[in-house]
Amino acid sequence: MKYLKKIKPLKNLSLVDKVEIRIIEFLKENNLKVGDSIPKELEFAEALGVSRTVVREAILRLRTLGIIESKKHKGMVLTEPDIILNIEKALDTKLIGEEMLKDIFELRLILEMGMADLLFARKTAEDLIELDKIVKKEEKDLFDSTIFSLEYEIRFHGKLYEMSGNNTLQRFQNLLLPVFQYYHDKKLPTDEKFEYSQKFVSHRDILNHLVNGSPESFRNAMRQHLEPHFDRVLNWIKA
Repeated sequence: MKYLKKIKPLKNLSLVDKVEIRIIEFLKENNLKVGDSIPKELEFAEALGVSRTVVREAILRLRTLGIIESKKHKGMVLTEPDIILNIEKALDTKLIGEEMLKDIFELRLILEMGMADLLFARKTAEDLIELDKIVKKEEKDLFDSTIFSLEYEIRFHGKLYEMSGNNTLQRFQNLLLPVFQYYHDKKLPTDEKFEYSQKFVSHRDILNHLVNGSPESFRNAMRQHLEPHFDRVLNWIKA
């Protein structure tokens, strides 16, 4: 292929990661799209001035990421990677360090504050009825609604992610659940009540804002509801 001339050879043949970088640069520079064929291993090897074995290992990495796959009668083609699936493979609270767990926990708070406009644009009467059922069962089962129940946090907030209508956001929320449970079990106090700066905002309150309020009032209510978590995050920053 003529455009292989654009790819620069490598000086250090022992570093597979450099070959991987060069191949990715090649894909971008030539504006290849999903479904386009890419050069064969041997062609890459000759253009880069490296062995085919080195190229094969670099290609294997890209296959693992879902960037490249083999098609019958077409050879290797560019594919759209499943980003969430790749994160899912790596996300394990037993393997991830404390700082990364904190970052992911903070990301969950940011997502829930940021999806208000999507919820108001895409909410349906059926969604609100289902949320109401979740809240009624929570109110019946829990004597003190100011204590976070992981079960109902997952049910209520999971429904909100579903209502956003964003499939990637919903899948990402499922990935965050183990991290949220980790911090719920290990980091959040269960034997003492949190003193809210204003009044406690329950799931019922949030639902009321979703029914009769605005995206801005919803965001404010969600911020108050999540205040114990934000307080812990901000204390991490101050420490």
